[in-house]
Amino acid sequence: MSAEYQSSEVEPAETRRPSRGFYWLPNLFTTGTLFGGFYAIVAAIDGNFSNAGIAIFFAMVADGLDGRVARWTNTQSEFGKEYDSLCDMVAFGVAPAILVYQWGIERIYDYGKFWGRFGWLACFFYAVAAALRLARFNARAATADKRYFEGLPSPSAAAAVASFIWVVSEFPVTGLPALVLAFSITICIGALMVSKFSYWSGKELNMRGRIPWVYAALIPLAYVVVSLAPVSLFTLFGLYAASAPLHWVWRKLTRRKRPVEAP
Repeated sequence: MSAEYQSSEVEPAETRRPSRGFYWLPNLFTTGTLFGGFYAIVAAIDGNFSNAGIAIFFAMVADGLDGRVARWTNTQSEFGKEYDSLCDMVAFGVAPAILVYQWGIERIYDYGKFWGRFGWLACFFYAVAAALRLARFNARAATADKRYFEGLPSPSAAAAVASFIWVVSEFPVTGLPALVLAFSITICIGALMVSKFSYWSGKELNMRGRIPWVYAALIPLAYVVVSLAPVSLFTLFGLYAASAPLHWVWRKLTRRKRPVEAP
C-alpha cells in the first residue's frame, strides 16, 4: 500500500500536493473529440469529404457528452477544462477549415491566384475566429448567462461548415459560384462565432425531467433528421446559425414600428 493511503492524517491545504492523475471517464470522451477532429483532417487530405463531415459530427457528440459525464460523476477539473478547449480547437477550428480548403483547393486555383488566396484566407479567418471564440468563452465562463451563448458556439459552427461541404461533395456542384459560396459561408460562420449575437444554449433543459406527451413526436423526428443527412443537418445548423442575426433584425424592425407615446 502506498504512503498516500497509509497515512490517516490530512495534509493542510497549503502543503497538499496537487494530484498527478486525472479523471479518465470524462477525458475519454474529450479524447474522442480530438480523434474525430484528427480523423476529419486526415480524411479531408485524402479527399474523403463525406467521411470528414461524419467525423466532425462524431466529435460533436463526444464533446457534448464529456461535460455532462463530468457533472454527473462529479469529476470536473481544471485539467479537463483546458484539455477540452485544446481538443475543441482541433475538432471545431482547424478540422473544418482544412476540410473547406481541401475541398476547394483542387478547383479554385483554376480560376486564378486571386481566388486561391481568397480560399486559404477565408479558411484561416475561420480558424482564428474559432480560437478567439473559445478563448472568450473560457475567460467569461464564470460570469456569462448560462441560458445563452455569446456568439455562435464552435461545435455548431463546425457542423454548419462540415455539413455544407458534405452536401456539395455528394452532389455535382461545380463552377466558381459554388466555390465562392463555400468560402463565403466559411467567412460568415467565422464572423458569427466572434459576434455578440446571443444564441440559445439549451442548458436550462432538464435531461432527467418529464416532458408532455405531445413532445414525444420530437423523438422520431430526431431520427428522421439523422437519416436524411447531410441535407437535413445543414438545414438544421444553418437555421441555428442564422437564428440570432434574424432575431436581432426582427427586434430592430418591431422597435421602429412601435408608436411613440404622447407626453
